[in-house]
Amino acid sequence: MATVDIPPVSGQRQAHRFAAVLRTPLGIAAVFGVVVVVFGMVFGPIIWGAQATATDYSQLSAPPSAEHLFGTDAGGRDVLARVLTAARLSVGMALVATILGVTGGVLIGFLPIVLPRRAARLVVSATGLAIAFPALLLIMLFSIVVGTGVEGAVLAIGFAMMPAFGRLAQTMSSSIAGRDFVLAARVLGVPKTRILLRHVLPNVREPLIVNASLAAGSALVAFAGLSFLGLGVQAPDFDWGRLLNEGLSKIYVNPATALAPAAAVIFVGVVFTLLGETLSRGFGIEPLLGKRPRALPRIEPSTSDVITDADDTDGDTVLRVRGLRVAAPVGSDWKHPVNNVSFDIRRGEIVGLVGESGSGKSLTCLAVAALLEEPLDVSAQSVRFDGAELTRNGKVPSRIRSVALRRHLGTRLALVFQDPSTSLNPALQVGAQIAEIGRLHEGLSAKEANALAIDRLREVRIPDPERRAKQYPFEYSGGMRQRAMIAMGLMGRPALIIADEPTTALDVTVQRGVLSLLKAVNTEENAAILLVSHDIAVVTGLCSRALVMYRGSIVEDVTVEDLVAGRAKHPYTRALLDAVPNMSTKKGEPFATIPEGTVFPTVVAEEVA
Repeated sequence: MATVDIPPVSGQRQAHRFAAVLRTPLGIAAVFGVVVVVFGMVFGPIIWGAQATATDYSQLSAPPSAEHLFGTDAGGRDVLARVLTAARLSVGMALVATILGVTGGVLIGFLPIVLPRRAARLVVSATGLAIAFPALLLIMLFSIVVGTGVEGAVLAIGFAMMPAFGRLAQTMSSSIAGRDFVLAARVLGVPKTRILLRHVLPNVREPLIVNASLAAGSALVAFAGLSFLGLGVQAPDFDWGRLLNEGLSKIYVNPATALAPAAAVIFVGVVFTLLGETLSRGFGIEPLLGKRPRALPRIEPSTSDVITDADDTDGDTVLRVRGLRVAAPVGSDWKHPVNNVSFDIRRGEIVGLVGESGSGKSLTCLAVAALLEEPLDVSAQSVRFDGAELTRNGKVPSRIRSVALRRHLGTRLALVFQDPSTSLNPALQVGAQIAEIGRLHEGLSAKEANALAIDRLREVRIPDPERRAKQYPFEYSGGMRQRAMIAMGLMGRPALIIADEPTTALDVTVQRGVLSLLKAVNTEENAAILLVSHDIAVVTGLCSRALVMYRGSIVEDVTVEDLVAGRAKHPYTRALLDAVPNMSTKKGEPFATIPEGTVFPTVVAEEVA
């Protein structure tokens, strides 16, 4: 079982998603299987019930024949008829046990929300203790306690399922209970029970339904196992577990008597699994299985844009990109959130990449660093970093297979992401994470790497680096975590640092410190910096040149001097500058904005000037 966070979708959109899923091979197989299982449960005893109990003493343990496809058992009864008749009891009791386990587990999982704190902790601890025991042992224990028979088996399996669903409900409900809308309801005095029913339950029902469908298959197997051991269904009733027990004793005489009930258990178990997968995709928990998109045309390097060794004789260019495209599958077609991007960054240069959210800035940086994975497709005429060509046959691979090239990227390219709290492992000490680069790419021993990591922490002005290296990320402030990320990048003396909005989550004072640190690294290490930002003021204060990105394309490459002087050529660049507030704005006037729905051309500045 896994917890998931499902964004709310409209009923119409949900219906369209389910309709799309049901048209896939997975959906068709799930629907077909459910129809077969329901038919067997409803009509099995009606059609084959009499034949399943009819005894033919002339056909005792008969082998398969045209009259009896799976032969007969020791009492001369048709095995296939008994298997089809037992479908109602076998599947029905598994479903009842699942409903009991899910209902009880959800109630247990939601109790911590409505109970006082001490009682809630007791419930959580008891649930954790119950999960520590294997489910099969719990089933056998409950079966012995409540007694053998159908009722006992159902109760045993249901009780054994409760801890797992209780923990699942606890985890999901606790994540929802901390959301702002729940806190607002508590402030308004909404009763806990109403919060549970109105705010928590609707947000966790989809994963519960999916997991319940998957658990029904496990309940069926458990139910058959109890009957096989003699703890479930008792004579004269029979289910697939009892039939399997009876057939096993005659397996050397007629193997089909054991094969038929085993095949029935496997078939229904697979149907429940397919149903769970279909529901998960329909609710949006798993990616939708649709038509495969058409093949993307291969990008052929043009004679004018291909980079040769002669282009890098001066060694001045650290990153040269030509014709970079990032494609994302949408149905049977492809969309290009990054389209035909080309730019150069020289050694020791600080370049800003600016644009509104969603313009493709971060995708461009991740594509250049070969960090984008399927289903995204990254292609380019050429991407050359620090003398090494990253493209292979017009593609930028998501996983660099060459050990030498991986080491080159790991030591010469550093990335600083927007939120360092998600980049640092909360379970590992900061110093150990920084030292890992030295061990992996520099061939240092653990002692040498740890000493170098402390030196790097000292270089980024973290006080008492020996003590701080042994602390965990949660013990660092936001600014210190960002400095630690920069220290991690400095482990390999990088030629290029890609800083993807490194100051967005920081206050103004800490922002200034991080930007000053990047400037110092640029000056002392001669490392080029690609600074991604939507803040024009930050770019003009730190960079010498700005790349303006709009709708996946770089529409202007402009120096900061021209940008500040108002000599930008592209209308989108001018609109970005006009939207920046300044001290000359007259009091009372509204801030300048880019009107909603405005569409700018995505061609180079010379074409629109």
